[in-house]
Amino acid sequence: MQAEPYFEPRQGARRAATEAGWCPPQGEYPPALVGARAGKDCTAVTGRKTAPPGEKIVCVNKRARHEYEILETLEGGLALTGTEVKSLRAGQASIAEGFVAISGNEAWLVDCQIQPYAFGNLNNHDPKRRRKILLHRREIAKLTGKVKEKGLTLVPLKIYFKNGLAKVEIGVGRGRKLHDKREAIKRRDTEREARREMSVKVRV
Repeated sequence: MQAEPYFEPRQGARRAATEAGWCPPQGEYPPALVGARAGKDCTAVTGRKTAPPGEKIVCVNKRARHEYEILETLEGGLALTGTEVKSLRAGQASIAEGFVAISGNEAWLVDCQIQPYAFGNLNNHDPKRRRKILLHRREIAKLTGKVKEKGLTLVPLKIYFKNGLAKVEIGVGRGRKLHDKREAIKRRDTEREARREMSVKVRV
């Protein structure tokens, strides 16, 4: 059996690998080059995060990661009406003003806006109604304990479809102070510039 070709990490390595139609395993050259030919996740090159297979992102709460330091995340299902599901599939939703509330033994998505379905007629939903988040009891108990800690808040980070089912990603966040926000912006700009430079090098 003919051995697979091996390319030493060097200038022009991506071009050589591309011509051979082969992509080396992770670690054999810089992460920005791995997967460029094989169609794998190329976040390191483009700076854009791609959804995992079977997942379709509907909306993302960009403000949340600016306003809060996200300590951990949790996935929950959503109890929705038919017109809400159709509107989500059309991308008609916003969670920029939303938050997660715990009431009794239930979790709720509050102030999340899902636009009325264009063909919903009289059966349409209230765009800003409270929507139940489907979680196990132990998960709700865990979140209840988190919100009792000083300064912690539950925020929706994104709504997406996973294998056809509507999901929400919940973040446990601590509010950032002004200097923390400035540092986060500075770090994000630095990372963006580094990705841009790497992208230019890859295309050379």
